[in-house]
Amino acid sequence: MPATPLPASGDAPQPKTCDASGMAMIHRVFRAGFGEADDLVRGVRDGDHAHAAVVADQLALLSLGLHTHHEGEDERLWSALEERAPACGGHVARMKEQHLAMIAPLHDLDAALPSWRASASAADAAPLLDAIERVNAALAVHLPDEETTIVPVMETVLTPKEVDWFSEHGRKATPKGQMWNSLGMILSAQPDGGEELLHDELPAPVRLLWRYVGARRYAAHRAALEGR
Repeated sequence: MPATPLPASGDAPQPKTCDASGMAMIHRVFRAGFGEADDLVRGVRDGDHAHAAVVADQLALLSLGLHTHHEGEDERLWSALEERAPACGGHVARMKEQHLAMIAPLHDLDAALPSWRASASAADAAPLLDAIERVNAALAVHLPDEETTIVPVMETVLTPKEVDWFSEHGRKATPKGQMWNSLGMILSAQPDGGEELLHDELPAPVRLLWRYVGARRYAAHRAALEGR
């Protein structure tokens, strides 16, 4: 059942207090990244340790991103919604349950990566592929539910500063040396290839660096991921 935030008084709808479209933006990254993970793993030839290492790094980055995303919500979002939009309580409880359900497959993915990275063997890929399948199944339930029932409520009770905290929380967790890969994943997952995000969200110096440095590095990273 979609969440309908209760008006502060009378029957007038609550005004929009912030833009939470960044939630769908980051969700696209997880859909795209985990969605191609099975093919990336299967594309590594037995014993190709260099290729396995690149793919393993990509999966580790995705896993860290999803862990961080959920930790931020657990820390700052649910309590705010429960306090400011009590009518959303049932949806918040369901989100918490879905987060808990995602811990096991993510943990299994994290646990399977070192052995497969070291061996680059089909045998060690099996538990990794199983974990990827279960992560995708959990995401298929959680992401659209959150976008439908939580984001509209966020946009009536949170402030722009509070929403910005979630983006900053994710940026701070990006490992050293993964900035361009992380930005490339975000941009490429957007319907327009990230052009709107580049122009509207990133300062001019970062746009220039991306176009002249980051884009080439990300293209090389994609080639390595795909074994080209």
